[in-house]
Amino acid sequence: MSTLQGKVALVTGASKGIGAAIARELAARGAAVAVNYAGSKDAAEKVVADIKAAGGKAIAVKANLSDPAAAGPLVDSVVAEFGPISVLVNNAGRYEFGPLETITPEHFHKQFDLNVLGLLFATQAAVKQFDTKGGSIINIGSVAAAGVPAGSVYSATKGAVDSITVALAGELGPKKIRVNALNPGMIETEGAHAAGFIGSPFQAKIEAEAPLGRIGQPQEIATVAAFLASDDSYWVTGQQIKVSGGARL
Repeated sequence: MSTLQGKVALVTGASKGIGAAIARELAARGAAVAVNYAGSKDAAEKVVADIKAAGGKAIAVKANLSDPAAAGPLVDSVVAEFGPISVLVNNAGRYEFGPLETITPEHFHKQFDLNVLGLLFATQAAVKQFDTKGGSIINIGSVAAAGVPAGSVYSATKGAVDSITVALAGELGPKKIRVNALNPGMIETEGAHAAGFIGSPFQAKIEAEAPLGRIGQPQEIATVAAFLASDDSYWVTGQQIKVSGGARL
């Protein structure tokens, strides 16, 4: 399948988990992919090696998008290697949970600076160097935007992502750039294991309530991202697409 042949994709936070799966899937469908990472160099290079071994094109590019100054150089590096960008996947993000009484300015800014401000500046930099034919921006949100107990700050960042998606779809439509939010439910990733979600009562609750009866895998997000990246989604913009097996959280 080569639905993305000739396209250049930048996937932020792509060294592991959902981002890595998306990078591999876009490359498998023909895109040249920039695998962004902040600290996991070895993991990012492993993703690039996997893509190249399968006959694809990829590079790893370091940039910590919590720093607004990092976005411009990141995009410049991608364009210098592959040419104008046609797909941006804003996947870089972090989550921390805790009850109301534990919230601190550091807890707030750590999440908002990456999940929201980082997304905005990455998008701002990428749009300046987007393909003149247009393309697709995919913001990785979360069903947690609806609100999760003990996750008010994280939920707020993902609610902001939904709002930004709608706003930018209207703003960038004249440039033929589609903007959608892809909102996963619980996905089995390295981060979910590290946070203690896998095998927890929280996972059991989600699986009991989910129509499809389980949590998801990164690849199940990647295939939807590939559709949104492709020209097959040419009439889809400004949408929040839940990919959660029907689970609300």
